[in-house]
Amino acid sequence: MSISKLFDSGFKERNENHFASIVRVAMDDGIITAEEQAFLDRLAHNLNIHKEKYIAILKDYKSHPINPPSSYDRRLERLYDLARMVHVDQIKGDPEHHILNKIAVGLGFHAVNVKYITDKALTLIENGVDLETFVEQIKTMNQ
Repeated sequence: MSISKLFDSGFKERNENHFASIVRVAMDDGIITAEEQAFLDRLAHNLNIHKEKYIAILKDYKSHPINPPSSYDRRLERLYDLARMVHVDQIKGDPEHHILNKIAVGLGFHAVNVKYITDKALTLIENGVDLETFVEQIKTMNQ
């Protein structure tokens, strides 16, 4: 097997696992709304997840591990995606935030300050910031 095939396979698997994490948040209330479905469709396309895999992940999203990205910027990008999903879902309350906090810890954020980070992330998303502003603001609060 060539190195490029190994790289492609690992990259693809990480994207699938990230996608499954986002599906986990979307499914927390037991349903996927039309807005969530549209977001998942766009995200699957952007992550190059084929329709068959997309359907399989929707059916069995809990079987995918949460693999933390190796770089802090990638973790922030994934947190941005997850916070957007929570915002689109209009998720309110402790159980849903608890799941987001657990996923954020799984992404590599420290458990001691994960609630502060996810609360700030949700506030930034509610304010409609783009990815670049989101990353800048989260980095600034951690200095």
